[in-house]
Amino acid sequence: MLHAIRTTFLTPLALIASATLAQAQAADAEQSAALFDALGLPEMIEIMREEGLAYGEEIATDLLSSTSNAKWTHTVSEIYNADRMRSGAAAALDTALAGADVDAMLDFFTSDLGREVIQLETSARRALLDDDVDAAAKQAAGDALDAETSRAAMVTEFIKVNDLIDTNVVGAMNANFGFYMGLQDGGAFDGNLNEEQILTDVNDQEPQIRQNTTEWVYGFLMMAYQPLSDDELQAYIDFSKSYAGQALNTAMFAAFDQMFVAISTELGRASAQYMSGQDI
Repeated sequence: MLHAIRTTFLTPLALIASATLAQAQAADAEQSAALFDALGLPEMIEIMREEGLAYGEEIATDLLSSTSNAKWTHTVSEIYNADRMRSGAAAALDTALAGADVDAMLDFFTSDLGREVIQLETSARRALLDDDVDAAAKQAAGDALDAETSRAAMVTEFIKVNDLIDTNVVGAMNANFGFYMGLQDGGAFDGNLNEEQILTDVNDQEPQIRQNTTEWVYGFLMMAYQPLSDDELQAYIDFSKSYAGQALNTAMFAAFDQMFVAISTELGRASAQYMSGQDI
């Protein structure tokens, strides 16, 4: 079928404006891509993929009541496809950063301190893939909080400035809701559970999610920032308080919440199909 072609005549001024806009958009995209790399997100997404594969094993054991097999492992691996995760997160972050002061963000994260912070965060996240390291980090953080150390107080300030507990709790609940909706879409509940009931069940999980989130966030941050001096950590806190820091924090949560909800929904749907013996 032929589609009508709409012809638009542009004045030279309009052509210049159009070209200028295109150049500005290209520059913004380049800045966003540079920030994505400066934040260490390509490597962090690889770690998130490893976390996801481990979570897939938990689903096989806890929900599917079976050991993981090659078919399920392949399905989970495809859902946590690193290339797709990177491209999706990069596009979502680019959109979320529209109008933000990306230059200020790049200035910080390409500085010596910014690069060190990213390296420490990435190394700690990877180390926490080990269950024993994870447990030890949580125990050490709990001890520091009980002792009311100055470093625990600084990490608490960092957490509050970036609203890390509430936003991560909301993100986890959104992901859980997506998982349940995926199960429902895949026919796991035989129509016996509606969206309102799913929402109620997810809300009932909030206290446990909050406790788990609090323990993990403190364990991760106390471990990651241990090598930083108080002055260095305070500089990071000060950046986080800035307009650029707050805008970046908001954009990061928006981008990754979107990614994890989509992944969780796919996992739920695949789980339902696996439970029913369908091809996945």
